Amino acid sequence: MTISFAEFLSQLASNPALCITVLLTLGVVLVNGWTDAPNAIATCVSTRSIHPKKAIIMAAIFNFLGVLFMTMINNAVAETIYKMVDFGSNYKNALIALCAALFAIVVWATAAWAFGIPTSESHALIAGITGAAIALQGFSGINENEWIKVIYGLVMSTVLGFGSGFLIVRFIAFICKGMDRRKTTVFFKNAQVLGGAAMAFMHGAQDGQKFMGVFMLGVFLAKGQGSVTNFHIPIWLMILCSLVMALGTSIGGYRIIKTVGMGMVKLDAYQGFAADAAGAISLLTASILGIPVSTTHTKTTAIMGVGASKRLTSVNWNIVKEMVYAWILTFPGCGLLGFLMAYLFMAIF
Repeated sequence: MTISFAEFLSQLASNPALCITVLLTLGVVLVNGWTDAPNAIATCVSTRSIHPKKAIIMAAIFNFLGVLFMTMINNAVAETIYKMVDFGSNYKNALIALCAALFAIVVWATAAWAFGIPTSESHALIAGITGAAIALQGFSGINENEWIKVIYGLVMSTVLGFGSGFLIVRFIAFICKGMDRRKTTVFFKNAQVLGGAAMAFMHGAQDGQKFMGVFMLGVFLAKGQGSVTNFHIPIWLMILCSLVMALGTSIGGYRIIKTVGMGMVKLDAYQGFAADAAGAISLLTASILGIPVSTTHTKTTAIMGVGASKRLTSVNWNIVKEMVYAWILTFPGCGLLGFLMAYLFMAIF
């Protein structure tokens, strides 16, 4: 099942609940542009391989292409998010709980952005929606078979990101040993632009699908069709999410770029390319398997692996510690916030 753009506009004009849901969903996508999308281009900007404005445009284009092509091949990530919780058959309360979860995610992510901490919007999304579903249905509102994929993704994004970053940069250093450093620097600066494009592509493939899955859930709940299990994501929604995500990156992305690409590890061009390649390969693997992983975790752990391959002191572990604290707190913190907001919203509305 799907919805055409004309039908969507018609529903939007006649359904205030859908308007609120759409605004909140796009708000979450915008915040994702602030906090997650900059990770894709952080390394190529920090090594001055590409100007920030050009990098943002590139990220917007390849986010869309990632959403488009990966959704055409495999939309398993969107379906996992869509089916992860059960808000019950009272679609009015379900829609209120979903809106509460989205509001909680915006609050959580904005607070993290204010401190320059690249928290995971994927995990905030999962935690907020789960907390709202528990407020509405109790623990029976969680689909364990789908939710367990989140745990798999958490482990995969951390281990695969760090390990592949460590190995790829070692391999590059081995094959380039004895070569002219100036020539290899020029090569890897150009290669980094491709690496940043690949990361942006996979960011769209992963995070774009997650948010579009929630968007479709909100649309169906607003129409009183919460029992829909199979759906097709329309192209107009892919374009809309990509544009809003790009806007978020242009507004507040540099703060995260500075933390991830400059503050955590000082990278040379070949190291930045290795981190991009490691992150993109890890995200591609997870997307093919239909496992929702955090692009933030994947990219930052890839950078850590690259830095640690030289020596452990190359990594600014104080910044890493702040990130880890944010990651650990996201599930209980945003989950509790979604839970409380759901109760508050249902009491008000």
